Amino acid sequence: MPALRTALLQSSGQLASVAENLTALDEAAGRAAAAGAGLLAAPELFLTGYAIGDDIARLAEPADGASAQAIAEIAVRHRVGVAYGYPEREGEAVFNSVQLIGPDGSRLANYRKTHLFGCFERDSFTPGEQAVVQAELGGVRVGLMICYDVEFPENVRAHALAGTDLLIVPTAQMHPFQFVAESVVPVRAFENQMYVAYINRVGPEGEFEFVGLSTLAGPDGVARARAGRGEELVFGDVDPQFLSASRANNPYLRDRRPGLYASLV
Repeated sequence: MPALRTALLQSSGQLASVAENLTALDEAAGRAAAAGAGLLAAPELFLTGYAIGDDIARLAEPADGASAQAIAEIAVRHRVGVAYGYPEREGEAVFNSVQLIGPDGSRLANYRKTHLFGCFERDSFTPGEQAVVQAELGGVRVGLMICYDVEFPENVRAHALAGTDLLIVPTAQMHPFQFVAESVVPVRAFENQMYVAYINRVGPEGEFEFVGLSTLAGPDGVARARAGRGEELVFGDVDPQFLSASRANNPYLRDRRPGLYASLV
């Protein structure tokens, strides 16, 4: 099975401008497709911006709203899957969500952030209640998660046990927590025998300073792609054959003793 070339869009886009961010996503999708990528992944809340206060609720859309339809058109035009962060509205509730659109424009999966970070997120969003959300893309089982979620080892292990091959993690990782991108993410990939794509915002935004350092880590704990601190589009391959061999040689999941872990839940 061929590798799934994956493009990570490290960018904060334009705050509170959905139209400009859709244009940026279209341009990035074109570049990704030209480089042979089958998947483009954008950061947390890329559609609207993160530090926009009450505009989060104003700009929130349904999962099948106008922006989802526009991104479906982008995916079809460039024949590339697109994962993007956005504020999702369902009735009165607003969720911090990531949606995966297939290269045929179909809505493959939608995930709502389960672990909200800090006062801003807890005041702005309702937490999601479904830990494992997956879809098939290019022969790869793709799982979705957002930022703080990946810092809970139980969360990622649940994906490993459900067979996730590639975990897409749009993020808004801020100073001084860059060690998560540098160290935690590669360790999560290794201990769970999967690829983890961690796609960050970059630069100052309101009271936050996003650190970039987006990475695609492999099941050997080695970064296949690593961005710096500026706006970048970086590429890495998710290789099913390498993943299969790594899982055969790594005993972590086989050597688990679940009966000893009952106290965790």
